[in-house]
Amino acid sequence: MWVAAVAVVVVLVLAAGCSAPASPGAVPGPSSGPGPSAVASPAPAPVPALPGGGQTLFPGRRLVALYGHPGAPELGVLGAQDLPGSIARAQKLAASYTPLSDVPVVPTFEIIATTASSEAGPDGDYSSESSVASLRPWVEQAAAAGMYVVLDLQPGRADFLAQARRYTDLLALPGVGLALDAEWHLERGQKPLRQIGGVDAVDINAVTDWLAGLTATAHLPQKLLVLHQFQLSMIRNEPQLDTHHPEVQVLIHMDGNGSPALKDATWWSVTTAAPPGLPFGWKNFYHEDTPMLDPAQTMAHHPAPMMISYQ
Repeated sequence: MWVAAVAVVVVLVLAAGCSAPASPGAVPGPSSGPGPSAVASPAPAPVPALPGGGQTLFPGRRLVALYGHPGAPELGVLGAQDLPGSIARAQKLAASYTPLSDVPVVPTFEIIATTASSEAGPDGDYSSESSVASLRPWVEQAAAAGMYVVLDLQPGRADFLAQARRYTDLLALPGVGLALDAEWHLERGQKPLRQIGGVDAVDINAVTDWLAGLTATAHLPQKLLVLHQFQLSMIRNEPQLDTHHPEVQVLIHMDGNGSPALKDATWWSVTTAAPPGLPFGWKNFYHEDTPMLDPAQTMAHHPAPMMISYQ
């Protein structure tokens, strides 16, 4: 023990001898001993990937969608079978485009969340709003199968933004986008099926701003905003569309039906009127097209559609 004590004294003397002499009048500083360990701030959560990978939509993937409402085959092919059957059908349809596409093809649901109605309803807006709870199984099981989901709004006299906000919980999921169906947007005094509706760019921009804010706040991958159009009057003041939010990818979706020649004319009209640089979508109708195009004929259009839906 005496040896250990002597060793300690020697060490202390040597340590003191190695210290720099204090300057005259220097004020001793705070102790340099170990203080409380710094708490590292948590790293931000990584942005989740989109179906097919990555955080931006195009040109890295092509969407092939079933359109409609669950349990309502009269509104589109999505509702012609149960949920597992719709997933399988969407996957099979997407696979038919894989040999024709230079990017991955992602099976997609475009679900009518609010449906235009011939009756005013309790709120007087001529639109029937599905509950979040009724749509959640379709959204979540599609996501589990690697699919993308688009919620389609047919607002009647309601405001597009107000209807979009109803589905915030679903739009806060990474693989869920939004579609605005201006055909079913009514002005005061108008009723469904008596005219083709329309919406002004300023109202679309309000939705875009809100969706971009939601995406940024929740650290989500880019959101898709589909604008359905088959007449130019459906999007008023179209050059004023705000397409510059990096959080939101706007896509113009050509919805015309009929003969191939009629649809080609509508395609030319829609694609030439759109703001530059936007991707486009094409819709095939099982019953209204005469005849319906096959995948190769659909993909032959220029520019090649980045979203193809089936109704």
